[in-house]
Amino acid sequence: MTAAEGHVQLVRDATFAHLDADGGISGTRGTTPDGLFLCDARHLSRWQLTVDGTTPTVLVPTAAEADHTAACVLTPKGTRDQPPAYTVFRRQSVAAGTFTERLRLVNNRPDPVTARIELTVDADFADLFELRADDRHYPKPGGRYETHTTADGLLFDYRRADWHARTTLVCRPAPDTVDSGPDASRPTARVLSWHLRLDGHAEAQLHLTTRAHPHGRPSRPAAAPPPPRRTAAPVDDLTRACERGLADLDLLTIAATGVDGEEVYLPAAGIPWFLTLFGRDSLLTSYFLLPHRPGTAAATLSALAATQGRRYDAFSGEQPGRIVHETRHGELAHFRQVPYGRYYGAVDATPLFLVLLHAHYETTGDGALAARLEEHARRAVDWMFTDGGLERHGYLVYSPDAGGLVNQNWKDSAGAVCFADGTQAAGPVAVSEAQGYAYDALVRTARLADELWKDEPYAHRLRAAATRLRSRFRTDFWMPDADFPALALDGDGRQADALASDAGHLLWSGILDAERARRVGLRLLEPDFFSGWAIRTLAAGQKPYHPLSYHRGSAWPHDNAVIVLGLARYGLTAQADTVTGGLVAAAAHHGYRLPEVIAGYDRSATATPVPYPHSCSPQAWAAATPLALLTARRRVPEQCGGGVAHATG
Repeated sequence: MTAAEGHVQLVRDATFAHLDADGGISGTRGTTPDGLFLCDARHLSRWQLTVDGTTPTVLVPTAAEADHTAACVLTPKGTRDQPPAYTVFRRQSVAAGTFTERLRLVNNRPDPVTARIELTVDADFADLFELRADDRHYPKPGGRYETHTTADGLLFDYRRADWHARTTLVCRPAPDTVDSGPDASRPTARVLSWHLRLDGHAEAQLHLTTRAHPHGRPSRPAAAPPPPRRTAAPVDDLTRACERGLADLDLLTIAATGVDGEEVYLPAAGIPWFLTLFGRDSLLTSYFLLPHRPGTAAATLSALAATQGRRYDAFSGEQPGRIVHETRHGELAHFRQVPYGRYYGAVDATPLFLVLLHAHYETTGDGALAARLEEHARRAVDWMFTDGGLERHGYLVYSPDAGGLVNQNWKDSAGAVCFADGTQAAGPVAVSEAQGYAYDALVRTARLADELWKDEPYAHRLRAAATRLRSRFRTDFWMPDADFPALALDGDGRQADALASDAGHLLWSGILDAERARRVGLRLLEPDFFSGWAIRTLAAGQKPYHPLSYHRGSAWPHDNAVIVLGLARYGLTAQADTVTGGLVAAAAHHGYRLPEVIAGYDRSATATPVPYPHSCSPQAWAAATPLALLTARRRVPEQCGGGVAHATG
């Protein structure tokens, strides 16, 4: 799986490695840190090969043979008259906490030669949050790093208070010598050396096996079950994008603990930063997959019910009934240096949990899961009315979290929820799309109460609350001059008047009446919004618009998938097909893999979509987007979302 140009990223069984063009690891930080990663920690930070005392020449740069395996071809230095004495065929792979490498050395000459191989190895056990390019530094008081030479390799050991992580390396054959590394600033590094005799035109092999042993986790995490077999379908570009998306979701599959302690498998959010359970991401990904893989929704709902908030914790944002935003297993989360061990800073995960719970029942016809999670659903509804803000503010609201996320909707970067002049909305903030999710959640949960829980008074209460919310929303959010909904209301009730793609989510949730929904859908296809590839997060021409920003002018496939489902819901078929065509064309330029986000430049300006420089790939809700597009193409309006009766009332 190719990452940035000149690098390769391998992933399997919740383990991933980022490698240089020659298969090496140099310990970089920033946008694309290299190394071997498991459970939010880097278990290899250096893996650099030399041959005959020099950096090898790369004849064939590292390229993926499969998503978890890569290969390259190297030689010692040589000239036209003195070609290299031997060639190194390097093959590397990852699986379930393990990184393996096989070096096959082939003598190119008729006479024996001795190959001198050296490998510099180190493990810094850096937490992923330390590796980000955000200028934050985290002290590690009492942290102790040690390296031990074993009979057949190395043991790297890191301890801090009750935290203990290890990395082991086993070599076949064992190295001839083990010496200290060349960099005094990294005293744990070691240089392993071999002198391998190669008979004339013969070969030798060197096998290296690195295993990550994270704190408190099995040294070999459970491999995900084999993916479901996919049936043959007519081959077109959307089908190819769906197949690639399903394959990527298989790669991103991780194990989690369900509500009754069972092990469940679900897609992590994305690589390199988010190979873990995320509330919003997992819920929308599962919704996109519902007609195709309903088991993913069941696993996600069970895992999120298991982590549902039960107490008040200002540091993590936990509140009773609230659905978690993200979970982390790294050192900094363990010691509460970052709030993300279980971080609840999302205003939308809780209503989306309720939306998915009903949608799973609606799709499968099986009410067992909704019955099993009834109490969790009721607690989620209680959170929406109380700490979520529905009773006090009339809307779901959030306040910026100084230690976590400034914005707690899907556009969670600083400044993303803004006025037309670019000013960030101050809290408590009510973002538009979250009100749509809340409306849909109330309508859907009322149906569960009627049909499964046999609690008609509760259903009546929720339906009445949904009706009031819809009426308030139409009055408070609609901007008559723009003929478009506001992005948000700030803490003073002022409309954040930037024209943003969030309006398209209101079609999906059904909170808009049919006529307003139609006008919004048509407006989103105007050239300032639709780039030809996708709908931008912010319409071009506004002061805060920037085509290379994270949320103020870029285009997100999953955002567009929600919008396309909404367009289909209201019968705007031509518009849905237009957006689908742009996304599928963008996917075709990326090997049918949609990136997390693309730049907002117009399609007329470039023959290919311009990459967003910090995009995750693969990324779960982008991978699931083609499946949502396929669903939208197959649906008629009456089958979508909460039902056309709620869309037109």
